[in-house]
Amino acid sequence: MPREIRTVEELRSLIGEDLGVGSWVEITQEMVNAFADLTGDHQYIHVDPERARKTMFGGTIAHGYLTLSLLPLLSREREGVRISLDGRMAVNYGLNRLRFPGPVPVGKRIRLHTKLLNVEEINPGAGPNGGPQALQLTYQQTVEVEGAERPGMVAETLTRIYF
Repeated sequence: MPREIRTVEELRSLIGEDLGVGSWVEITQEMVNAFADLTGDHQYIHVDPERARKTMFGGTIAHGYLTLSLLPLLSREREGVRISLDGRMAVNYGLNRLRFPGPVPVGKRIRLHTKLLNVEEINPGAGPNGGPQALQLTYQQTVEVEGAERPGMVAETLTRIYF
């Protein structure tokens, strides 16, 4: 059963801690092709298996931005800590840092490791009951590629929870 966090104080106690690991998700050629069609990025290392087989990757690989766009799916069934602060809404606020250290080959499975880096109050005293208007959470999101030494992505993401 996942640990449930209901207060800002409990959340702050987790700064620097791993919050959990998501389920494995297989990257398929169909996913990569659909992303290529949506973004217009049809570079052969993504969509041409025959030509990509002759590269250092040995086959097609997912777009880096496809990997990034899968964060909601990869975190949906995360084992570990569940944050339940009763906010009105949570939004993606952006990124501080994003790297793609290793390829994500088509046919491989990936999963997400999440670590809480920071909790910041936005407009303290302006929210309900004199609390903050929002909290900004900074996470380190690492996408593990099954069987690979290097992760497919490491991102420092920002999420805002509005009250």
